[in-house]
Formats: sequence, structure tokens, C-alpha cells
Amino acid sequence: MKSAYDLSAAKKPTNLSLNKDLLSRAKKLNINLSATLEKALAAEVRKREAEEWLEANKKNLEACNDFVEKNGLFSDAFRDF
Repeated sequence: MKSAYDLSAAKKPTNLSLNKDLLSRAKKLNINLSATLEKALAAEVRKREAEEWLEANKKNLEACNDFVEKNGLFSDAFRDF
């Protein structure tokens, strides 16, 4: 599957503010904060970009669905079910 971002891009140091208790518990569990945040952020980026794509293409998708509803699919004549 294609990645949501350039995996070969350089890393950039970033300052974050996190809940103190949550950070302490994560450290006790040896959770890699950078890897965990990068994974969660990539998932959120994919989700938001998908939402943006759906919104940008909403009219076209509705038009396509209306066409199929009125005219059926081009492959209807070839289906056995």
C-alpha cells in the first residue's frame, strides 16, 4: 500500500506539550514517542485527506450515483446474478 507521506524525508525535531501523567506512563512502558506519534499522525492525515477528497468530489459522486440509479450499470447486461 502506498504511504500517506514521504518515508524518506528527513526527521525534524519538534517541541510538543503532553499530559504529564500520560508521558510518564508511556515512558514506563518504553513507548517510542516519535514512532507512535508519527503513526497516529499519518493515520489522521489519511483520514482528513480522504474526507477532503469526498467533499471535493461530492457533486460528481452524486451525479454518478444518479446516473446509475436511472440507467443502471453498463455491465448489467453481462451479469448472471
